[in-house]
Amino acid sequence: MILTVLFYFFVAFTVIQIIYYLFFSSILFHKDVIEKGVSLPVSVIICAKNEAKNLSSFLPYILEQSYSNFEVILINDASSDATLEVMQSFKKENERITIIDVKNNESFWGNKKYALTLGIKAAKNNHLLFTDADCKPLSKNWITTMVQKFKTEKTIVLGYGKYKAEKSIINLLVRYETLLTAMQYFSYAKIQFPYMGVGRNLAYTKDTFFNVNGFISHIQLKSGDDDLFIQDAANKENTTISMSKSSFTESLAPTTFKQWFLQKRRHVSTAKHYKFKHQFFLALFYISKLLFYLMGSVLLFFNPLKILVFILTYYLVQILVTYFSAKKLEEPKVALFAPFLEIGLLLFQLSIFITNLTSKPTHWK
Repeated sequence: MILTVLFYFFVAFTVIQIIYYLFFSSILFHKDVIEKGVSLPVSVIICAKNEAKNLSSFLPYILEQSYSNFEVILINDASSDATLEVMQSFKKENERITIIDVKNNESFWGNKKYALTLGIKAAKNNHLLFTDADCKPLSKNWITTMVQKFKTEKTIVLGYGKYKAEKSIINLLVRYETLLTAMQYFSYAKIQFPYMGVGRNLAYTKDTFFNVNGFISHIQLKSGDDDLFIQDAANKENTTISMSKSSFTESLAPTTFKQWFLQKRRHVSTAKHYKFKHQFFLALFYISKLLFYLMGSVLLFFNPLKILVFILTYYLVQILVTYFSAKKLEEPKVALFAPFLEIGLLLFQLSIFITNLTSKPTHWK
């Protein structure tokens, strides 16, 4: 009796997982058409804390964009290294740059959202494009490709921020998690159910920012300047996506599990502030996957042939959807290891959830 009940639950969780991946496959049919003659004035905003080295390496990629009508807002968020000096050296050579030098204060100590708000207020243009100091656009048409997605009714553009490939297990896991996250937030946005974006590659208008009073609803939280803002501001009418290769950015991935663990702890800690409908569907995806593996492992001992049919069916759908999504997002090699990376990611995420129950992450950097 117990085995029969477990079997039916296992079948249900398998079906749920397959439905999710078929839903994610919607992004495979998305096409971006690059328009010529786009000339909206744009403010590119980069908030940097102790990023002297990365700014020196990656800021030139921003300044070399083949777009005529843009400014660059560089925010020095109370850095203790030479970040401000690096910004000033670039400003001497480029009149597009405006520097906002933020000092710590008692009310907003170590709060990136406070620094970003100052930068947004200083921007001359209504259309804002955000990236990080350790990111570089993978095309000189990055600004053009992202900005062309703005329309009268579309005031938020979700982009893709990938990580640079390196030869290590941690790098594979980071890139796989980034790919899976993108598959989710792109597909949710496509059905007009947006729930998050990534600050490494995100655009919205200043009007949209101030219409929801900026970050005020979650200003006390150290993280969430991207996903929690999207929770407040995005709706089925105003949000669109950009999946063209020329709109991608690339960042340096965490090189150790400790770095990645701390980074993901901050990100996961914001999820409890999502709207209930988003929490439900995201949790269902994770929990059904975890139970699929747990129940499948147990049932394999009792009826291996029948269980293997379900497991192989799941893997067929998962691998195909992940591979073609990865190919579209320039990460085909990651998909080849998807079944193994998925198990590693499940265990990694479970450890984060358990750790976050006992302690809370603090500063954004």
